[in-house]
Amino acid sequence: MNTGTVEIWHGKVNAEDAHYPAYWRVLDADEKIHAGKIHNPLLHKRYVEIHGRLRVLLAQTLNELPENLNIKKTGHGKPYLADYPELVFNLSHTADRVMIAVARLCQLGVDIEICKPRHNLSGLVEKCFSEEEAAYWSQLPEPQKNQAFYRFWTRKEAFVKATGRGIALGLNRCVINSENFAEFLRVPELCGQVTAWHILDVDLGGEICSAVVADKPFSVIRLMDFAEC
Repeated sequence: MNTGTVEIWHGKVNAEDAHYPAYWRVLDADEKIHAGKIHNPLLHKRYVEIHGRLRVLLAQTLNELPENLNIKKTGHGKPYLADYPELVFNLSHTADRVMIAVARLCQLGVDIEICKPRHNLSGLVEKCFSEEEAAYWSQLPEPQKNQAFYRFWTRKEAFVKATGRGIALGLNRCVINSENFAEFLRVPELCGQVTAWHILDVDLGGEICSAVVADKPFSVIRLMDFAEC
């Protein structure tokens, strides 16, 4: 993988008992401890599969054994490869859907959401959107508001994940251009120039919204379904 490429993997989490031992085997001690605290059987198996899949994918890229990868977290909780800091990755999951992006030498974040109806959209918009975004969203016809909300939301989440600061950075401080959803109008000053940040709209079809954000453009974008590998 060269520095101008991003690989985006996506698919369903099967949480099948037959595959569980193989995914469990490659997890490290911290991941197993975390998994052990998830008492809901389905959520437990999903966690094990997601993080097992992540390790297998990264190991294939690096030609390493998945159980040997040294995955650490920054002070704000963003995972990274301690022995291969040039290879960056980020994952997001919602219900039984997961997306993982892998690239090199950049800040990278992803988010995936199922566009399920919410009763409190107006409150979330008021809290998490900028004035420009809220004004754009408010004037939309009611049937369009739900999906439009998630288009904003996934881009904002992917951005704050890319920075490594999470939602504490302030979702209302990263402002999407309502006339071009691939651009930011503003980002927090500590995140550098707004023109450095780029948004990839990942079309997975159906009622799913997803986005990848990085602090550089990509010349090659590879979108791959886990079901095909």
